[in-house]
Amino acid sequence: MAHTFNALRLLAGDPAPVRSISELTTEDLSPGDVLIEVAYSSINYKDALASRGLNGIIRNWPRIGGIDLTGTVLESADARWRAGDEVVVHGFGIGVDHDGGHAQRARVSGDWCMRIPNGFSLFDAAVLGAAGYTAGYSLHLMELNGLAPEQGPVLVTGATGGVASVAIDMLTRRGYKVTAMSGKPEAMPYLQSLGASEVIGRIDAQAKPKPLEKGQWAGAVDSVGGDTLAWLTRTMLPGGVIAAFGNAGGAELNTTVLPFILRGVSLLGINANSPMPLREVVWQKMANEYRPAHLAQIAHVIGLEELPEWLDRTLEGKVRGRTVIDMRR
Repeated sequence: MAHTFNALRLLAGDPAPVRSISELTTEDLSPGDVLIEVAYSSINYKDALASRGLNGIIRNWPRIGGIDLTGTVLESADARWRAGDEVVVHGFGIGVDHDGGHAQRARVSGDWCMRIPNGFSLFDAAVLGAAGYTAGYSLHLMELNGLAPEQGPVLVTGATGGVASVAIDMLTRRGYKVTAMSGKPEAMPYLQSLGASEVIGRIDAQAKPKPLEKGQWAGAVDSVGGDTLAWLTRTMLPGGVIAAFGNAGGAELNTTVLPFILRGVSLLGINANSPMPLREVVWQKMANEYRPAHLAQIAHVIGLEELPEWLDRTLEGKVRGRTVIDMRR
């Protein structure tokens, strides 16, 4: 008799997908040469959008969402992986065009698996997941482009989000003075507990902003985009570095070339679906010099049955930090 397991499956529906916690077998999963017993997955904003059929993220149904997972290899036709290996998987289309982590089992390509670095548990790696990797990759690129703690403060926008929460923790660990930007005043104690030395509110968009304003930030980690990112370009110190990876505040960028040619500002685009050799470098940094000190505090742990509710809460902006799904509950 085939082993069964539970998953949150997204079925085609009109106008939105039908979300069903279903009992499946491995025959229901997308193809792959490594079968994983999933320990943890998480909710990323992309997962929440996909679960409601937004932005055309998922095009083929049915689909199991979840763009990251951690777990233990059960079976492998890939010689690099053996039963018992602990792995983390994120990106490569899982949860989008290949069944993802919102299930008790997953089947993926061996090329997509990465060993969990020494010192990280399955839970630690899940709290980080795709969001933590985005934060770590942002810091990695910013430092490659000259950012250092002595150059001045770093601003983190959308500060209660998953990427931003981990970024605040990592930056503080590296010795940076961090300012958190958030539209949630009640989150100040949380952000300060992660290491933010200052918490400021969102900026007010200006009808006709100046091309350059007073320089304030040596670096910025931005998940908002839109007017906020444009404001960042105008308020960076000379040689400042911005890592941009989100568009919660809009996809348009209305700025001028002056911050770039007069202050030497660098704007780095962060695409976290990067090649495996780069992932391994960043994950090793996250396990060592970037290692966050507050993973348990950043995480809110739920069970699979609670996943639909928390996907909706994520879309509504009612969560902070990382929502981790314990598949063994």
